[in-house]
Amino acid sequence: MSKLSKYEQETIINFNVAESDAVVFTRDRFVIRKLDSLVNEFPEVYKCIGETDIDKTYSMPKQYVSYRKPRRISAKVKEQRREMMKNINKSQNWL
Repeated sequence: MSKLSKYEQETIINFNVAESDAVVFTRDRFVIRKLDSLVNEFPEVYKCIGETDIDKTYSMPKQYVSYRKPRRISAKVKEQRREMMKNINKSQNWL
């Protein structure tokens, strides 16, 4: 795979109301690895439909495209979790 700039490492997801599948075009190595593992694990659902030396194109049901709300964590909960991780790290001698 050729060396691409971060700007060139794009991912495009395309689907419409009339069709049941979404098409994902990507040049991002992380996304390619993730989708390749899904193709290997669920070949009846995820399909690699094209590839070149710098990109791959996949097909998948558009219902698997997800939109999520950002998590809202209060400052109090953040501080509790920070302290918990400090204690875990100390007990495992990581620091």
